[in-house]
Amino acid sequence: MPTLSFQHKPHLRRCLWILLLAVPAVLITSRFLFSNHTQRRIMPMEAPPVRVAVALAQDVPYLLSGLGTVQPSSDVLVTSRVDGHLQCLHFKEGQRVKAGDLLAEIDPRPFEAELTQAQGTLTRDLALLDNARKDMVRYATLSKNDFIARQEYDNQRALVRQYEGTVQADKAAVEAARLKLEYSRITAPSSGRLGLRTVDVGNMIKSSDTLGIVRITETRPCDVLFTLPDIYVPLVIQALRTSRDGAGPLVQAWDRKQQKLLDTGYLMSLDNRIDTATGTVRLKGRFLNADETLYPNQFVNARLLVRVLPKAITVPTAAVQTGVRASYLYVVVRTENNQGTVVMREVKTGIATDALTVIEEGLKADELVVIDGIDRLRDGLTVTIATSVETPKAESF
Repeated sequence: MPTLSFQHKPHLRRCLWILLLAVPAVLITSRFLFSNHTQRRIMPMEAPPVRVAVALAQDVPYLLSGLGTVQPSSDVLVTSRVDGHLQCLHFKEGQRVKAGDLLAEIDPRPFEAELTQAQGTLTRDLALLDNARKDMVRYATLSKNDFIARQEYDNQRALVRQYEGTVQADKAAVEAARLKLEYSRITAPSSGRLGLRTVDVGNMIKSSDTLGIVRITETRPCDVLFTLPDIYVPLVIQALRTSRDGAGPLVQAWDRKQQKLLDTGYLMSLDNRIDTATGTVRLKGRFLNADETLYPNQFVNARLLVRVLPKAITVPTAAVQTGVRASYLYVVVRTENNQGTVVMREVKTGIATDALTVIEEGLKADELVVIDGIDRLRDGLTVTIATSVETPKAESF
Protein backbone atom coordinates (compact mmCIF):
# COMPACT_ATOMS: atom_id res chain seq x y z
CA MET A 1 0.00 0.00 0.00
CA PRO A 2 1.58 3.32 -1.03
CA THR A 3 2.24 6.02 1.70
CA LEU A 4 0.91 9.63 1.54
CA SER A 5 3.33 12.55 1.39
CA PHE A 6 2.94 16.31 1.52
CA GLN A 7 3.83 16.40 -2.11
CA HIS A 8 0.60 14.52 -2.84
CA LYS A 9 -1.51 16.83 -0.41
CA PRO A 10 -0.52 20.50 -0.96
CA HIS A 11 -3.56 21.90 1.02
CA LEU A 12 -2.44 20.01 4.13
CA ARG A 13 0.89 21.65 3.94
CA ARG A 14 -0.71 25.11 3.84
CA CYS A 15 -2.86 24.39 6.89
CA LEU A 16 0.18 23.27 8.84
CA TRP A 17 2.02 26.48 8.09
CA ILE A 18 -0.99 28.56 9.16
CA LEU A 19 -1.16 26.72 12.49
CA LEU A 20 2.52 27.21 13.10
CA LEU A 21 2.17 30.95 12.54
CA ALA A 22 -1.11 31.36 14.48
CA VAL A 23 -0.11 29.66 17.73
CA PRO A 24 2.64 32.16 18.66
CA ALA A 25 0.33 35.09 17.83
CA VAL A 26 -2.43 33.74 20.08
CA LEU A 27 0.05 33.22 22.92
CA ILE A 28 1.41 36.74 22.61
CA THR A 29 -2.10 38.31 22.49
CA SER A 30 -3.30 36.33 25.49
CA ARG A 31 -0.30 37.35 27.52
CA PHE A 32 -0.83 41.01 26.62
CA LEU A 33 -4.52 40.95 27.56
CA PHE A 34 -3.87 39.14 30.82
CA SER A 35 -1.16 41.59 31.82
CA ASN A 36 -3.45 44.61 31.05
CA HIS A 37 -6.32 43.09 33.05
CA THR A 38 -3.97 42.43 35.97
CA GLN A 39 -2.67 45.96 35.78
CA ARG A 40 -6.21 47.36 35.77
CA ARG A 41 -7.08 45.30 38.81
CA ILE A 42 -3.99 46.40 40.60
CA MET A 43 -4.29 50.09 39.64
CA PRO A 44 -6.20 52.00 42.34
CA MET A 45 -9.50 53.69 41.26
CA GLU A 46 -9.26 57.48 41.12
CA ALA A 47 -11.31 59.37 43.73
CA PRO A 48 -14.49 60.54 41.91
CA PRO A 49 -15.65 64.12 42.50
CA VAL A 50 -18.86 64.65 44.49
CA ARG A 51 -20.95 67.54 45.75
CA VAL A 52 -21.73 67.59 49.44
CA ALA A 53 -23.92 69.47 51.90
CA VAL A 54 -23.82 69.86 55.66
CA ALA A 55 -26.63 68.34 57.73
CA LEU A 56 -28.35 71.24 59.48
CA ALA A 57 -30.31 71.30 62.74
CA GLN A 58 -33.21 73.74 62.43
CA ASP A 59 -36.84 74.23 63.35
CA VAL A 60 -39.01 72.71 60.64
CA PRO A 61 -42.74 73.48 60.28
CA TYR A 62 -44.94 70.43 59.78
CA LEU A 63 -47.33 71.49 57.03
CA LEU A 64 -50.38 69.74 55.61
CA SER A 65 -51.47 70.79 52.13
CA GLY A 66 -54.90 70.62 50.55
CA LEU A 67 -56.82 72.15 47.67
CA GLY A 68 -59.31 74.79 48.78
CA THR A 69 -61.91 77.29 47.61
CA VAL A 70 -62.35 80.88 48.78
CA GLN A 71 -65.75 81.71 50.26
CA PRO A 72 -67.05 85.07 51.51
CA SER A 73 -67.62 85.35 55.24
CA SER A 74 -71.16 86.52 54.44
CA ASP A 75 -73.17 86.28 51.24
CA VAL A 76 -76.54 88.07 51.22
CA LEU A 77 -79.06 88.45 48.40
CA VAL A 78 -80.87 91.78 48.78
CA THR A 79 -84.58 91.42 47.98
CA SER A 80 -87.65 93.56 48.44
CA ARG A 81 -90.05 92.75 51.27
CA VAL A 82 -92.94 94.50 49.55
CA ASP A 83 -94.33 94.76 46.03
CA GLY A 84 -94.12 98.06 44.25
CA HIS A 85 -92.67 100.36 41.64
CA LEU A 86 -88.89 100.87 41.88
CA GLN A 87 -88.30 104.62 42.01
CA CYS A 88 -84.52 104.94 42.36
CA LEU A 89 -81.26 103.13 43.10
CA HIS A 90 -78.67 104.61 45.46
CA PHE A 91 -75.66 102.39 44.70
CA LYS A 92 -73.14 101.59 42.02
CA GLU A 93 -72.19 98.08 41.04
CA GLY A 94 -69.01 96.91 42.73
CA GLN A 95 -68.93 99.52 45.50
CA ARG A 96 -68.49 98.66 49.17
CA VAL A 97 -71.40 99.37 51.50
CA LYS A 98 -72.02 99.20 55.22
CA ALA A 99 -74.96 97.62 56.97
CA GLY A 100 -77.85 100.11 56.98
CA ASP A 101 -76.82 102.05 53.85
CA LEU A 102 -79.76 102.99 51.60
CA LEU A 103 -79.73 100.95 48.37
CA ALA A 104 -83.09 101.51 46.68
CA GLU A 105 -86.51 103.12 47.11
CA ILE A 106 -89.95 101.87 46.13
CA ASP A 107 -92.86 104.25 45.51
CA PRO A 108 -94.06 104.87 49.11
CA ARG A 109 -97.46 106.44 48.35
CA PRO A 110 -99.52 103.22 48.47
CA PHE A 111 -97.98 102.36 51.83
CA GLU A 112 -98.54 105.87 53.18
CA ALA A 113 -102.21 105.64 52.27
CA GLU A 114 -102.48 102.22 53.91
CA LEU A 115 -100.87 103.59 57.06
CA THR A 116 -103.25 106.55 57.16
CA GLN A 117 -106.23 104.25 56.77
CA ALA A 118 -105.02 101.99 59.59
CA GLN A 119 -104.47 104.98 61.86
CA GLY A 120 -108.00 106.25 61.14
CA THR A 121 -109.53 102.91 61.99
CA LEU A 122 -107.57 102.85 65.21
CA THR A 123 -108.79 106.33 66.16
CA ARG A 124 -112.44 105.35 65.56
CA ASP A 125 -112.15 102.16 67.61
CA LEU A 126 -110.39 103.99 70.43
CA ALA A 127 -113.35 106.38 70.62
CA LEU A 128 -115.81 103.48 70.73
CA LEU A 129 -113.78 101.83 73.46
CA ASP A 130 -113.69 105.02 75.52
CA ASN A 131 -117.46 105.41 75.26
CA ALA A 132 -118.03 101.76 76.16
CA ARG A 133 -115.88 102.09 79.24
CA LYS A 134 -117.83 105.16 80.44
CA ASP A 135 -121.09 103.28 79.94
CA MET A 136 -119.71 100.35 81.88
CA VAL A 137 -118.97 102.64 84.86
CA ARG A 138 -122.54 103.96 84.80
CA TYR A 139 -123.97 100.45 84.44
CA ALA A 140 -121.89 99.31 87.39
CA THR A 141 -123.50 102.00 89.63
CA LEU A 142 -127.00 101.23 88.42
CA SER A 143 -126.52 97.51 88.80
CA LYS A 144 -125.21 97.96 92.34
CA ASN A 145 -128.41 99.82 93.32
CA ASP A 146 -130.57 97.31 91.44
CA PHE A 147 -131.81 99.90 88.95
CA ILE A 148 -130.90 97.64 85.98
CA ALA A 149 -130.57 93.95 85.53
CA ARG A 150 -127.22 92.30 86.13
CA GLN A 151 -127.32 90.97 82.56
CA GLU A 152 -127.12 94.48 81.07
CA TYR A 153 -124.02 95.21 83.10
CA ASP A 154 -122.37 91.96 81.99
CA ASN A 155 -123.20 92.73 78.35
CA GLN A 156 -121.53 96.12 78.67
CA ARG A 157 -118.42 94.57 80.14
CA ALA A 158 -118.24 92.11 77.23
CA LEU A 159 -118.63 95.01 74.77
CA VAL A 160 -115.67 96.79 76.38
CA ARG A 161 -113.51 93.71 76.04
CA GLN A 162 -114.59 93.38 72.41
CA TYR A 163 -113.52 96.95 71.67
CA GLU A 164 -110.23 96.38 73.47
CA GLY A 165 -109.52 93.46 71.16
CA THR A 166 -110.46 95.53 68.13
CA VAL A 167 -108.10 98.30 69.23
CA GLN A 168 -105.27 95.81 69.62
CA ALA A 169 -105.91 94.55 66.08
CA ASP A 170 -105.97 98.14 64.81
CA LYS A 171 -102.65 98.87 66.48
CA ALA A 172 -101.15 95.79 64.82
CA ALA A 173 -102.51 96.96 61.47
CA VAL A 174 -100.89 100.35 62.01
CA GLU A 175 -97.54 98.72 62.79
CA ALA A 176 -97.81 96.48 59.73
CA ALA A 177 -98.56 99.49 57.52
CA ARG A 178 -95.68 101.40 59.08
CA LEU A 179 -93.34 98.43 58.39
CA LYS A 180 -94.41 98.31 54.76
CA LEU A 181 -93.63 102.01 54.49
CA GLU A 182 -90.20 101.39 56.02
CA TYR A 183 -89.63 98.43 53.69
CA SER A 184 -90.15 100.75 50.73
CA ARG A 185 -86.66 102.00 51.60
CA ILE A 186 -84.36 99.03 50.95
CA THR A 187 -81.18 99.15 53.03
CA ALA A 188 -78.08 96.95 53.11
CA PRO A 189 -78.58 94.07 55.58
CA SER A 190 -74.82 93.54 55.91
CA SER A 191 -71.51 95.10 54.96
CA GLY A 192 -69.56 94.00 51.91
CA ARG A 193 -69.03 94.51 48.20
CA LEU A 194 -71.97 94.80 45.84
CA GLY A 195 -72.28 92.64 42.76
CA LEU A 196 -74.17 93.32 39.54
CA ARG A 197 -77.75 94.54 39.90
CA THR A 198 -80.59 92.54 38.43
CA VAL A 199 -83.23 95.31 38.19
CA ASP A 200 -83.49 98.80 36.76
CA VAL A 201 -85.36 101.90 37.83
CA GLY A 202 -88.97 101.71 36.69
CA ASN A 203 -89.39 97.99 37.18
CA MET A 204 -92.22 96.53 39.20
CA ILE A 205 -90.57 94.37 41.83
CA LYS A 206 -92.11 91.73 44.06
CA SER A 207 -91.11 90.15 47.31
CA SER A 208 -91.36 86.74 45.61
CA ASP A 209 -88.63 87.55 43.04
CA THR A 210 -85.86 84.93 43.36
CA LEU A 211 -83.21 87.01 41.58
CA GLY A 212 -83.47 89.85 44.09
CA ILE A 213 -81.99 93.28 43.48
CA VAL A 214 -78.25 92.84 44.13
CA ARG A 215 -75.95 90.51 46.05
CA ILE A 216 -73.61 91.61 48.87
CA THR A 217 -70.52 89.52 49.61
CA GLU A 218 -68.09 90.24 52.43
CA THR A 219 -64.50 89.35 51.54
CA ARG A 220 -62.81 91.18 54.40
CA PRO A 221 -62.59 88.79 56.15
CA CYS A 222 -63.18 85.72 54.00
CA ASP A 223 -62.92 81.96 54.45
CA VAL A 224 -61.09 79.15 52.68
CA LEU A 225 -62.75 75.75 52.64
CA PHE A 226 -60.24 72.94 51.96
CA THR A 227 -59.92 69.18 52.46
CA LEU A 228 -57.31 66.87 53.97
CA PRO A 229 -57.02 63.06 54.08
CA ASP A 230 -58.70 61.51 57.10
CA ILE A 231 -55.39 60.14 58.42
CA TYR A 232 -54.45 63.68 59.47
CA VAL A 233 -57.55 64.26 61.61
CA PRO A 234 -55.75 63.44 64.93
CA LEU A 235 -52.95 65.90 64.07
CA VAL A 236 -55.46 68.64 63.28
CA ILE A 237 -57.45 68.06 66.48
CA GLN A 238 -54.26 68.16 68.54
CA ALA A 239 -53.21 71.39 66.82
CA LEU A 240 -56.59 72.97 67.61
CA ARG A 241 -56.30 71.98 71.27
CA THR A 242 -52.79 73.38 71.66
CA SER A 243 -53.32 76.60 69.70
CA ARG A 244 -52.59 79.81 71.60
CA ASP A 245 -54.52 83.03 72.18
CA GLY A 246 -57.81 81.40 71.28
CA ALA A 247 -56.97 81.36 67.57
CA GLY A 248 -56.55 78.14 65.65
CA PRO A 249 -53.41 76.88 63.88
CA LEU A 250 -52.00 79.10 61.16
CA VAL A 251 -53.10 78.54 57.56
CA GLN A 252 -51.51 79.89 54.40
CA ALA A 253 -53.28 80.40 51.08
CA TRP A 254 -51.08 79.98 47.98
CA ASP A 255 -51.96 80.43 44.33
CA ARG A 256 -52.57 77.48 42.01
CA LYS A 257 -48.90 77.17 41.03
CA GLN A 258 -47.86 77.40 44.71
CA GLN A 259 -45.45 80.17 43.85
CA LYS A 260 -47.11 83.19 45.48
CA LEU A 261 -48.35 83.49 49.05
CA LEU A 262 -51.72 85.22 48.92
CA ASP A 263 -52.57 85.59 52.62
CA THR A 264 -52.12 84.04 56.06
CA GLY A 265 -54.99 83.23 58.42
CA TYR A 266 -55.97 80.73 61.07
CA LEU A 267 -58.01 77.54 61.21
CA MET A 268 -61.54 78.09 62.51
CA SER A 269 -62.83 74.52 62.66
CA LEU A 270 -63.09 71.18 60.90
CA ASP A 271 -66.19 69.29 59.90
CA ASN A 272 -67.82 66.90 62.35
CA ARG A 273 -67.64 63.94 59.99
CA ILE A 274 -65.44 62.36 57.33
CA ASP A 275 -66.66 62.10 53.76
CA THR A 276 -66.72 58.33 53.17
CA ALA A 277 -66.84 58.79 49.39
CA THR A 278 -63.47 60.58 49.25
CA GLY A 279 -61.87 59.69 52.60
CA THR A 280 -61.31 63.36 53.38
CA VAL A 281 -62.43 65.86 56.00
CA ARG A 282 -63.36 69.49 55.33
CA LEU A 283 -61.71 72.37 57.17
CA LYS A 284 -62.38 76.11 57.22
CA GLY A 285 -59.75 78.82 57.63
CA ARG A 286 -60.43 82.51 58.25
CA PHE A 287 -58.35 85.20 56.46
CA LEU A 288 -58.42 88.97 57.00
CA ASN A 289 -57.81 89.51 53.27
CA ALA A 290 -56.92 93.16 53.80
CA ASP A 291 -55.48 93.50 50.28
CA GLU A 292 -58.37 91.50 48.76
CA THR A 293 -56.00 89.02 47.13
CA LEU A 294 -58.56 86.30 47.80
CA TYR A 295 -61.71 86.32 45.71
CA PRO A 296 -64.91 84.29 46.17
CA ASN A 297 -64.86 80.87 44.44
CA GLN A 298 -61.12 81.21 43.75
CA PHE A 299 -59.14 77.95 43.87
CA VAL A 300 -56.12 78.08 46.20
CA ASN A 301 -53.65 75.71 47.84
CA ALA A 302 -54.01 75.75 51.61
CA ARG A 303 -51.11 74.88 53.93
CA LEU A 304 -51.96 74.13 57.55
CA LEU A 305 -49.28 74.33 60.26
CA VAL A 306 -50.01 71.50 62.71
CA ARG A 307 -46.76 71.74 64.68
CA VAL A 308 -43.08 72.75 64.54
CA LEU A 309 -40.29 70.17 64.79
CA PRO A 310 -37.58 71.79 66.98
CA LYS A 311 -33.92 71.32 66.02
CA ALA A 312 -34.66 68.67 63.42
CA ILE A 313 -31.76 67.26 61.38
CA THR A 314 -32.30 68.25 57.77
CA VAL A 315 -30.51 67.46 54.51
CA PRO A 316 -31.21 68.25 50.87
CA THR A 317 -33.77 65.81 49.48
CA ALA A 318 -31.33 64.82 46.71
CA ALA A 319 -29.05 63.18 49.31
CA VAL A 320 -31.64 60.59 50.38
CA GLN A 321 -31.82 57.37 48.37
CA THR A 322 -34.42 54.61 48.57
CA GLY A 323 -33.08 51.13 49.25
CA VAL A 324 -34.65 47.68 49.49
CA ARG A 325 -34.71 47.67 53.29
CA ALA A 326 -34.65 51.35 54.14
CA SER A 327 -33.65 54.79 52.96
CA TYR A 328 -29.94 55.54 52.97
CA LEU A 329 -27.41 58.23 52.18
CA TYR A 330 -23.66 58.58 51.86
CA VAL A 331 -21.79 60.36 54.63
CA VAL A 332 -18.34 61.79 53.84
CA VAL A 333 -15.64 61.47 56.48
CA ARG A 334 -13.10 64.12 55.54
CA THR A 335 -9.46 62.92 55.54
CA GLU A 336 -7.16 65.50 54.04
CA ASN A 337 -7.47 68.51 51.79
CA ASN A 338 -10.57 68.03 49.67
CA GLN A 339 -10.72 64.27 49.96
CA GLY A 340 -12.65 61.93 52.20
CA THR A 341 -14.12 58.48 52.58
CA VAL A 342 -17.81 57.78 51.99
CA VAL A 343 -19.82 55.61 54.36
CA MET A 344 -23.25 54.32 53.35
CA ARG A 345 -25.66 54.80 56.23
CA GLU A 346 -29.27 53.74 56.60
CA VAL A 347 -31.51 56.47 57.99
CA LYS A 348 -35.10 56.98 59.08
CA THR A 349 -36.69 59.87 57.26
CA GLY A 350 -39.50 62.17 58.38
CA ILE A 351 -41.42 64.86 56.56
CA ALA A 352 -39.99 65.88 53.21
CA THR A 353 -40.42 68.59 50.60
CA ASP A 354 -38.95 69.05 47.15
CA ALA A 355 -35.84 70.66 48.64
CA LEU A 356 -35.58 69.43 52.23
CA THR A 357 -35.90 66.12 54.11
CA VAL A 358 -35.95 65.58 57.86
CA ILE A 359 -33.74 62.74 59.16
CA GLU A 360 -35.21 61.32 62.36
CA GLU A 361 -32.54 58.66 63.00
CA GLY A 362 -29.10 57.81 61.63
CA LEU A 363 -27.52 61.23 61.16
CA LYS A 364 -26.12 64.04 63.29
CA ALA A 365 -25.86 67.75 62.68
CA ASP A 366 -22.81 69.10 60.80
CA GLU A 367 -22.07 65.79 59.05
CA LEU A 368 -21.32 65.92 55.33
CA VAL A 369 -23.68 64.09 52.97
CA VAL A 370 -23.31 63.52 49.23
CA ILE A 371 -25.98 65.16 47.08
CA ASP A 372 -24.48 64.67 43.58
CA GLY A 373 -22.38 61.86 42.08
CA ILE A 374 -24.07 59.14 44.15
CA ASP A 375 -24.32 56.64 41.27
CA ARG A 376 -20.52 56.10 41.26
CA LEU A 377 -20.14 55.50 44.98
CA ARG A 378 -19.73 52.44 47.15
CA ASP A 379 -19.12 52.02 50.84
CA GLY A 380 -15.54 52.91 51.82
CA LEU A 381 -14.61 54.63 48.55
CA THR A 382 -12.31 57.64 48.59
CA VAL A 383 -13.88 60.70 46.97
CA THR A 384 -12.88 64.22 46.08
CA ILE A 385 -15.09 67.00 47.43
CA ALA A 386 -15.67 69.15 44.38
CA THR A 387 -18.09 71.67 45.86
CA SER A 388 -20.03 72.16 49.07
CA VAL A 389 -23.52 73.65 49.05
CA GLU A 390 -25.69 74.95 51.86
CA THR A 391 -28.65 72.96 53.10
CA PRO A 392 -31.85 74.87 52.30
CA LYS A 393 -33.45 76.73 55.16
CA ALA A 394 -36.85 75.55 56.32
CA GLU A 395 -39.56 77.96 55.18
CA SER A 396 -40.73 80.36 57.82
CA PHE A 397 -44.41 80.38 58.81
